Amino acid sequence: MAGHSKWANIKHKKAAQDAKRGKVFTRLIKEITVAARLGGADANSNPRLRLAIDKAQVQNMPKDNIERAIKRGTGDLEGVSYEEVRYEGYGIGGAAVMVDCLTDNRARTVAEVRHAFTKHGGNLGTDGSVAFQFKHCGQFVFAPGTDEEKLMEAALEAGAEDVLTNEDGSVEVISAPNDFMGV
Repeated sequence: MAGHSKWANIKHKKAAQDAKRGKVFTRLIKEITVAARLGGADANSNPRLRLAIDKAQVQNMPKDNIERAIKRGTGDLEGVSYEEVRYEGYGIGGAAVMVDCLTDNRARTVAEVRHAFTKHGGNLGTDGSVAFQFKHCGQFVFAPGTDEEKLMEAALEAGAEDVLTNEDGSVEVISAPNDFMGV
């Protein structure tokens, strides 16, 4: 940033900011595309898409980019197709680790995940090697002071599996992933 040219200084600052912003936008576009492909283009009936759109709006992504990503996810536009991949392995001390990835190139992603495991003292396992130790579920946590009786009644009617009260007074509702929206 040496020199006296104001434009040169602005150019360097702007280039750095644009690079950061571009990285964030790329990640958000991937999320929106996959959410639209998995749950449809309607944000009202697709909570994952609604969350991805909210994240994009917080980062000031243009509405046109968001709409284009949704169309690409539903198949209305051509573009790179992303897929979700899950890798399983063991970390330091034999801790079970599951890694969910969003990728357009499985070979590159498995190499990067394997490298991360080996670099930090773990190893990549085969499919199903640690999955049996985890349970996929939806979780809602309500602040302390929430009326537990009303919450329990409403949650169980909506299809929740369990309602727990924590030591700090917060209430936790557990549901199946498919029943998440109903609860």
